[in-house]
Amino acid sequence: MKITKYLFAVLAIVAITSNEVVAQEVASKTLPVDIHSSSMVWTGKKIGGEHTGKISLTSGSLQVEGNKLVGGAFEIDMNTITNTDLTDAEYNAKLVGHLKSDDFFGVEKHPKAKFKVTKATLIAGAKAGANNYRIDGALTIKGKTENISFPATVLISGNSTEAVATIAVDRSKFDVRYGSPSFFADLGDKAINNEFLIDMKLVTATESTVAATGK
Repeated sequence: MKITKYLFAVLAIVAITSNEVVAQEVASKTLPVDIHSSSMVWTGKKIGGEHTGKISLTSGSLQVEGNKLVGGAFEIDMNTITNTDLTDAEYNAKLVGHLKSDDFFGVEKHPKAKFKVTKATLIAGAKAGANNYRIDGALTIKGKTENISFPATVLISGNSTEAVATIAVDRSKFDVRYGSPSFFADLGDKAINNEFLIDMKLVTATESTVAATGK
């Protein structure tokens, strides 16, 4: 009888330990972002007009526990800034060069921008396809780090995760001064909005993608 009780106790301990290991494996996963399937589109506005373009990720990951987003981070290659609305090649190149200069993002000195999620909060009662998370995080541009917050739509299915968001960034907080009414008075119609938008889509890599790229 004592041997039987002992065996039951051992089996119970093994079962509990196994369940804890499985739970830990299921609970936390860091999924690499597929930078080729992901995208970032910027839009900057001024009085009487706007410009838009693209910028590329160098790396990224999303951390999930079960079916919930709990963290993540990504890095942006500031040298990849492009413009997509200007058809005149010379004017296009001039604008892109200006954006990369010290007047704006100082790409030579600060080639990377970074974002790290510090908190991901589910939005109660969010409808299907609508923003279902509030993301808080630390954004670094030109060596300066500021806390920002924005809504996002996050879809999680197994190892497949997609996050879509429109992020409003106040460039004046990152010492991007050119044409900013926060730094220069009497700009008139030459003023450029402090706030620019990033329409972001992050897609995690599949196992086949990881195998193909070796990352």
